Amino acid sequence: MSELTLTLIKLGFLAVLWLFVLSAVSVIRSDIFGTKAPAAPRQVKQSKQKAPSKSRRAPRGVATKLQVVSGPNAGQSVPLGDKPILLGRGTDAAIRLDDDYVSTRHARFATNGEQWFVEDLGSTNGTYLGSQRITSPVPIGLGIAVRLGKTIVELQK
Repeated sequence: MSELTLTLIKLGFLAVLWLFVLSAVSVIRSDIFGTKAPAAPRQVKQSKQKAPSKSRRAPRGVATKLQVVSGPNAGQSVPLGDKPILLGRGTDAAIRLDDDYVSTRHARFATNGEQWFVEDLGSTNGTYLGSQRITSPVPIGLGIAVRLGKTIVELQK
């Protein structure tokens, strides 16, 4: 082989080696520091907004809380509001689950004002409705069991 060929092979090998090192550093950095949260959207003030009444009660058949019905945290619940509810092992979760099969940010319950949805947040072991693994936001109703690891949660009155 000519000296030019050997030099090109050496430079190619060096470039591949540096790509590997940089990708390894990137993975380690994301594991240590996590991903950046998106910036909070600006809130637009509305002048004609109806003030909420203090004695507002939920209509019949509407969920008022998210309850852990089975698993290590059985009995814990969180009242439902307009904001999404995060479940997982992380400290930022509304219900912090002490389950080895649950990810740090496992699933989110959110509403569009009329219907509640459950969404898997890319967890390792998945989120299940019955035996069906969910991969996108799925509407749920009262009493439908949602399994996260060994934990089962339900929307309740």
